[in-house]
Amino acid sequence: MTSLTPADDQSPVIQAAHRARAASAEIAPLPRSAKDAALLAIADALEARTDEIVEANAVDVTRAREAGTSETVIDRLTLTPERIRAIAADVRDVVALPDPVGEVVRGSTLPNGIDLRQVRVPLGVVGIIYEARPNVTVDAAALCLKSGNAVLLRGSSSAYSSNAALMTVLRDAVAGAGLPADAVQLVPGESRDSVRELMRARGLVDVLIPRGGASLIRTVVEESTVPVIETGTGNCHVYVDAQADLDMAVEILVNSKAQRPSVCNAAETLLVHQDIAGTFLPRALDALAEAGVTVHGDKRVLAYGEGSKATVVPATAEDWETEYLSYDIAAAVVDSLDAAVGHIRQWTSGHTEAIVTSSQAAARRFTQLVDSTTVAVNASTRFTDGGQFGFGAEIGISTQKLHARGPMGLPELTSTKYIVTGDGHVR
Repeated sequence: MTSLTPADDQSPVIQAAHRARAASAEIAPLPRSAKDAALLAIADALEARTDEIVEANAVDVTRAREAGTSETVIDRLTLTPERIRAIAADVRDVVALPDPVGEVVRGSTLPNGIDLRQVRVPLGVVGIIYEARPNVTVDAAALCLKSGNAVLLRGSSSAYSSNAALMTVLRDAVAGAGLPADAVQLVPGESRDSVRELMRARGLVDVLIPRGGASLIRTVVEESTVPVIETGTGNCHVYVDAQADLDMAVEILVNSKAQRPSVCNAAETLLVHQDIAGTFLPRALDALAEAGVTVHGDKRVLAYGEGSKATVVPATAEDWETEYLSYDIAAAVVDSLDAAVGHIRQWTSGHTEAIVTSSQAAARRFTQLVDSTTVAVNASTRFTDGGQFGFGAEIGISTQKLHARGPMGLPELTSTKYIVTGDGHVR
């Protein structure tokens, strides 16, 4: 059994993991009322201390701009008073959600009279490694606390000042509500060594969740000895079927791509059925142009681009697998619905795919054949989100198939155990 007491000669990361382990044992049995009180204290503190958070965030944003960081990454990094209010509102939304801990997943009385129940329990200590999105610091802490877990957060160095300020607010609020402050911690250190130590803290950390680009996720999956829930990149597709409503298709396409292009549920590829391409693509290209989107098109899309307002450039094989996170989209004309599905199966990251069609048969076939976490019918890809699904803030979007898949809310931060109750039963 792993000791809950850190040794003086252990590294700061391992000592933090020991403290988190001890804190997890304290918060796991807490009633919902105690956890919700801590979350409400966090939400209030975020709003009360907005100025110091924004001031710390400005340090990170200035440093990022001086380093030539792209505007899409800076957008993810930036915290404004409005965004902090929204983060606080997300925390309050989590308070309103049911507590998953103790939920009976299934249960029965066995033929021999034994009462058997499978109930939800916290995972324990959750480690999260993420890139330049300081809102994750609060979202992850809120979801982990509500589900009875302690959390170790390792953000990127680009958001260090923001995360440090947020963590000070979080820990003060948690401690003020009577919970152990070590239930929420930043992993000490800014070097990659601290990340490696976290990935190897098996026995202290129960699960790791990476959130970020493909390189980060691949590194954690391949190098971690701690079990990993893999959150994937978002190479999302919008397929416009032969029987699509054109007005609806244009609106869904533009929303999916341009409403906020720097996030994982933004569309990165447009596929258009050849029977509708002649009427749909001229309108779609003009609408994308008005939204400032550059189109990377195949030969048939390039032909339609000649008379449009759009900037259309030749697509390469690399474009079909690219998560742009910018005002760019790949586009192709396909011969059939099955051809669209074939393209998606070849290039998708398994995140979200959408079909626009008035045909129930086409929608049914598309949803049956596409193997991604979320398949949208006549709706924007931007709805793949824990908040939009009613889960509260999400911990990430899992693109793997074991333990969790899709937006991860509170139930996905629990495991289960069996409770066997007898009356002197022996086997």
